[in-house]
Amino acid sequence: MITEIVTFDLPADMSRDDVLARYQATLPRWRANPELIRKTYLYDPDGKRGGGVYLWKTLAAAQAAHDAEWCRMAEDTYGSAPRFDYFEATLFVENESLQD
Repeated sequence: MITEIVTFDLPADMSRDDVLARYQATLPRWRANPELIRKTYLYDPDGKRGGGVYLWKTLAAAQAAHDAEWCRMAEDTYGSAPRFDYFEATLFVENESLQD
């Protein structure tokens, strides 16, 4: 499994409510992707950054979901190009089950 961390800078005038509304609009897309195991949305109000942590079945699945078209959409939506980091997911600890 692959953990992918995607981050992007947010416009200084984008409020938390604006960010969350944009995140909410993407929920159906990610729920429909059978290669995605889990996604956590990220928001850093002090650093004005957003992003997500994804757990994927494969690196190829991660890269296919975040292709050039998705990168253009993210830049149009959030105002900056996304950055990507990939890690092999080796061990898991899950203390509680989380709901949306």
